[in-house]
Amino acid sequence: MKINNPLIAALIITMATGLVVAYTHVFPEMAVPIIITYISTIIFLSIILAISAWIYRKSKSSVDAGDIAGISENLNTEMIIWTDDFSAVYMNKHMRELLGIESMNFDHKAEIMRAFGIDSLEKENIQKIIGNTSHEARFTNAENSVTTIAWSTSLIKKKKNISLYLSTGFNLTEIKKMRLNLANTNDIFNYSMSLAEIGIIMSSDMVNYIASSETVRMLGLKGNNINIKTFRSLIHANDRLQFDSAIKSAGTETGNEVKSVELRIRSADGFYHWYSYRYKPINSAGNKLPMFSSALIDNTKEHEKDYIIERLAYTDDVTEIANRNKLMDIGQETYEQCSLLNYSYWIIVIDIDRFHIINDSYGYQNGNQILKSFAGILYKFVAPGGLAARISGDNFAIVLRDYGDDDLPLRTAKSIQEEFAKLAKGDFSSISLSCSAGYSKMPEDGNSFLEVFEHAEFALKSGGNENNTICGYEARMHDSIIGRTELEKELSTAIDNNELQLFYQPKINLSTGKIMGVEALIRWIKPDGTVVRPDAFVPVAESSHLIGRISEFVLNEGCRQNKLWQKMGYPEIVMSINFTSTDFYQKDLKDKVFEALVKTGLDSKWLEVELTETLALSDIDYAVSQMKKLRELGVKLAMDDFGTGYSSLSYLQILPITLLKLDRSFIIDIEHDNIAYEIVSSVIRIAKSKKIETIAEGIENLNQEDILRKAGCDFGQGYLYGKPMPAEKIQEFFEENMKQTQNK
Repeated sequence: MKINNPLIAALIITMATGLVVAYTHVFPEMAVPIIITYISTIIFLSIILAISAWIYRKSKSSVDAGDIAGISENLNTEMIIWTDDFSAVYMNKHMRELLGIESMNFDHKAEIMRAFGIDSLEKENIQKIIGNTSHEARFTNAENSVTTIAWSTSLIKKKKNISLYLSTGFNLTEIKKMRLNLANTNDIFNYSMSLAEIGIIMSSDMVNYIASSETVRMLGLKGNNINIKTFRSLIHANDRLQFDSAIKSAGTETGNEVKSVELRIRSADGFYHWYSYRYKPINSAGNKLPMFSSALIDNTKEHEKDYIIERLAYTDDVTEIANRNKLMDIGQETYEQCSLLNYSYWIIVIDIDRFHIINDSYGYQNGNQILKSFAGILYKFVAPGGLAARISGDNFAIVLRDYGDDDLPLRTAKSIQEEFAKLAKGDFSSISLSCSAGYSKMPEDGNSFLEVFEHAEFALKSGGNENNTICGYEARMHDSIIGRTELEKELSTAIDNNELQLFYQPKINLSTGKIMGVEALIRWIKPDGTVVRPDAFVPVAESSHLIGRISEFVLNEGCRQNKLWQKMGYPEIVMSINFTSTDFYQKDLKDKVFEALVKTGLDSKWLEVELTETLALSDIDYAVSQMKKLRELGVKLAMDDFGTGYSSLSYLQILPITLLKLDRSFIIDIEHDNIAYEIVSSVIRIAKSKKIETIAEGIENLNQEDILRKAGCDFGQGYLYGKPMPAEKIQEFFEENMKQTQNK
């Protein structure tokens, strides 16, 4: 006959209650622990019965022994599933360990007699087990000590002549010991907490704590009384902010809600353990202030298990510091605590300048080494409670506590720049290492951590395309960055729609007056005819990495156009194109130039690459290496804006350039400023001694042209000859120039 679960539950609870009442009458001093343990057992059995009922409803059939075994294997109580012919006996892990059984294959009859404390399997003994509400058994466990178990047995399934039973144990061993060793209620409480491994802390003034014996043992305290400052000093520095928030909220909030935070606390063994710190205020009629009660549960092992998962989710693989996910989670928590505790923090976002050049020049393995070293530098400046994280490829962020020093972010960023520059040694001695930073303040600069963080990024971007810049966030930056973002989107669309064109400015041989070359200059022609100059959109292109697509267009279009003019019968001239640092420091620069020459059929001697002085000298060794590769192709090299940057004539000794461009700032005053004239004349003489040709840019009148010609300058460029113009206009210039020079 089948008996449903509610009836079983009622019978078990009724019989178990009788047993408990009997025990409390016999041992009145044990009433409290017996009742506590009894209630725990009832809750546990209710869970088991609920699970059984759920399985029954799902399968619409009787519970299978395998199902119960799967559920019970890792439960922290004794459990046996057995048939009355003992053909099948299953003991869960807890019971097997108690008996010292190491394998699932064991002597069923011998071990079940041992577990139930009987000397035979006669029917009368079996009836004692299944016929009573509770069957108390004593046996020697794996540690050769006596264990006392109160067994409660239920019929699970009956089929033909075989019945399946579930026996669950109620361990009376410790209760038996307590009857002999405990003398009062306080000892019972402490012993119970020790068994549960839960530490208790209570306070009525939020300053002085009373700690339970288990808390004293766990933390290695000298006594049961501890000051809040002493207790706080045991907490890991990075977790004290959470503790402060908990204390403050407990002192101001009311209600029965139990809250919890995870804290690292230095324990009796001298190491930090992870604890679940559960707390709540307790209203007490005898105190004007509410009692503050908290519990400590050591969950270090659980944290160790979670460490691998957390590492995958929150740690950057390359640098082994926090990643963007960790930054956002911790950042928002810190933002909320700022509001509660009236704290403030600085957010500094840092970008390694021209990092792609490091990867292209030295390979990704060396690039990763730079990233690791940079992460190490950041950690030197992160105080307890702060954080350093890698946001993306070459972008990092640090969070610093603000102690009222408004210069802290600027001073910290400068120190990071100085430390980073020192890494340029050994294998990296030929490269310049620099970084730029933007910073904002939390919570003043945003309504959430994400908003404050984005404002720090705005500040970083406001530095434009300059290296080694440091900018603090200002409200006006927002509109500027939004404008740059919109321009970036428009520019990307313009490239796709072929709105970019090359304009050409003529270069004249000062001795013959003939055109000897043109400089290709990029222009953005919008559909409505508006011409956008390069100084308006090239910086945006460089910061957004669109510059690569633009430079590829300039190189290929310049070569194609020059070859086309040659086919059209115009004079053979040099096509000059400009490279930015992003282009010039690419590892495959030579291959890209060679590909463009082959594709268009242009001879390399009719192509010239112009580099600014600052660009060429920012990383002199690598610059020379790149220049030599281009010279191997037969491409000419010109240094633009000479004299405006490092102004070191000694570099002309090592740079393999073929043309030196004199900056227009010297040419403007050459008629009236004798110093400007002497500088220009000296540079021309030195260049000639190195067999380097010279060209003056910014010539606007014939008098300037005449002075430069007499000083020995080879070529000229400027509005005297013509402004940058589209291909069809420059072709008209070719024809006019041929007529004029033929008549001379």
